[in-house]
Amino acid sequence: MLKGVAVLLVFQSIGEVVAHFTRGVVPGPVLGMVLLLIFLVARKKIEPAIAQAADGLLANLSVFFIPAAVGVMLYASSLQQSVLAWTLAIILSTIAAITTTALCLRWLLATAAARADKRKARTP
Repeated sequence: MLKGVAVLLVFQSIGEVVAHFTRGVVPGPVLGMVLLLIFLVARKKIEPAIAQAADGLLANLSVFFIPAAVGVMLYASSLQQSVLAWTLAIILSTIAAITTTALCLRWLLATAAARADKRKARTP
């Protein structure tokens, strides 16, 4: 599991370096995840150590929300001043996330169906 966590941290670090030098709007950890995805797709398999580390992190995902919840409680008074903006942002971002997920799923299903049709056409 240690090797898997090390690989995940290396990709996060690479993402941070890229974000620093490009001064982009995309955060380093997000760039690291994209790079990890590209790496895993290129290899066409997931190493057991990476899978074990990812599963361990996902099993305890709720723990990662504790700092955010504490921050919300700490700044509750200042957040109350912009509650409408926050509510609107949460609603719109949720709609955008669900829509993006649905469109990606539709595209992936269509791609999988097209590949299956190609395989059937090749098989005598």
